[in-house]
Amino acid sequence: MKTATLKTIEQSEKVGLYSICFDGNDLSEYEKFVQKFLNDATLNSDFQKVFRAINRIVANGALERYFRPEGKLKDHLAALSIDSKVLRLYCLRISNQILIVGNGGAKTTRTYEEDVELSGYVIDLQKFDKLLAQELASGKIRIEQNVITGIESASFEL
Repeated sequence: MKTATLKTIEQSEKVGLYSICFDGNDLSEYEKFVQKFLNDATLNSDFQKVFRAINRIVANGALERYFRPEGKLKDHLAALSIDSKVLRLYCLRISNQILIVGNGGAKTTRTYEEDVELSGYVIDLQKFDKLLAQELASGKIRIEQNVITGIESASFEL
């Protein structure tokens, strides 16, 4: 079982950008993704597209058109919709104003379910999504426009 916390990555007028940290790690899943692909020469073009998409989201909000649904109908799982056949970044698009950015990688199989690494990232996000929904329903955590309040001291057991 993993313990997860939520870390603020960026806060703009349009969106609150968050990412998950596991087991007391200071580095979020999104920051691990950036470290993994920042200097990858073969995927640099795709990484730059992801980076530009994140900047567009910070400026305009987590609008639905920027994402491709990836999970089940009842969850918030999505991948950034970029012109890439290879690189995937998985997210929880909670609303136009709240985005939880996860991890991702190079997709070398037909579906993410066929790739152990990508499937692991997706499963973690789906579990976190369920736990976050429970906390929101209980009132321990609240979403106020582009901010998740009460998250500073919250931890989740995945």
